[in-house]
Amino acid sequence: MDLNNLTNQPGEWLKGVGPEVDIVISSRIRLARNVDGYPFLTTAKEEEKRELLEVILRQLRKLEARREGEPPLMFLNLNEVSHLDRLFLVERHLISKELALGKGDRAVVLDSEESLSIMVNEEDHLRIQALCSGFQLNSLWEKIDRLDDEISQLLPYAFHKDWGMLTACPSNVGTGMRVSVMLHLPALVMTHHIDRVFQTVQKINFTVRGFYGEGTQALGDFYQISNQITLGRSEEDLIKSMQELIPQIVKYERTVRHSLLDEKGVELEDRVWRAYGMLKNARVISSKETMDLLSAVRMGVNLNLIDEVNVRTINELFIQTQPAHLQKLEGCTLPVDERDIRRAAYIRSRLN
Repeated sequence: MDLNNLTNQPGEWLKGVGPEVDIVISSRIRLARNVDGYPFLTTAKEEEKRELLEVILRQLRKLEARREGEPPLMFLNLNEVSHLDRLFLVERHLISKELALGKGDRAVVLDSEESLSIMVNEEDHLRIQALCSGFQLNSLWEKIDRLDDEISQLLPYAFHKDWGMLTACPSNVGTGMRVSVMLHLPALVMTHHIDRVFQTVQKINFTVRGFYGEGTQALGDFYQISNQITLGRSEEDLIKSMQELIPQIVKYERTVRHSLLDEKGVELEDRVWRAYGMLKNARVISSKETMDLLSAVRMGVNLNLIDEVNVRTINELFIQTQPAHLQKLEGCTLPVDERDIRRAAYIRSRLN
């Protein structure tokens, strides 16, 4: 599998299928794991990091023989991957920005559907991620739990009988699990009700992050809801809490959307069609403006205000118009002003 093939082949999580896809873009479960007998990366020497990488990759390659009928795996040593390709993987939500910009020996293992990602030598020795379209935490947990069991048979995990999984960051000690759901909440943003959601989420030990996770800003009215604490809570408990929280936010967003439609239907329809018209006709457009306009169109599609484009195309454009993706599509690095011109041309080619 060639990394370049991913450029024109959006992952399964972008397809806009599954439960609650009008609001829920994707569901993600990530497990933080460390190999017993090796120091945390914060204190490890360079030679220990190199040895750890070699040990982990050697064992993970044994997974391929056990994955009959499943998507093939791709092993990427990030020291051998260009800066642009690393940023491409960040935009694709397959690696973290920390891993992309970090130094030293590190790698990522991906499957061809982008439903699986294993980061090696990020903050922890292993960050195992499963990703899917829509709100599907139970099936996602079954998938990553099975994979976690297989990896634990190949690599003994650092584990304490009282504390659970031992991790570099204390907030991950316990299950080492981070459950995240990406939501599209334009109506709550438009009506300034989004702060109410933030307050509710924080009261129950969940957190709101931006489009690319921790430390990033919201783009295009997208927000990630994630658990903050893992110690003292089981995996099933964390998933159950998220399954109780997310439907309430989804219902809130839908209610506000329909209230806007009832009370300000013409203005809302005008907003959607203006956004669509600008996307179809603009000659120069920034990444941020693209996200904002696509957000309005996506809401319009789900409210049946516009039928000239589908959710899958909009989802793909959210990712493929990001800076690294755009440069990969063009086959060359581009200065910012040239990117804005090429972005507009690419969007026109997809919508016209």
